[in-house]
Amino acid sequence: MKLRIHVTLKPGVLDPQGKAIEHALSGLGFAGVEGARVGKLIELDLADTVDDAQIDAMCRQLLANTVIENYRIERA
Repeated sequence: MKLRIHVTLKPGVLDPQGKAIEHALSGLGFAGVEGARVGKLIELDLADTVDDAQIDAMCRQLLANTVIENYRIERA
């Protein structure tokens, strides 16, 4: 089974990488960029025997810092 885990910062958490991208795009002449947020995309190949509870545990224990990040699981 193939999964994609999308990890993003929670609303209200400062994103210095996103601000740097926003500033750089403006400096390159791209007008209209009102915000940028940076996240992570993690692709996993898992055995069919891995259940949803195990996948959720992987995300909570290692793949995402749930204090400041949200995650979304997408089955590819």
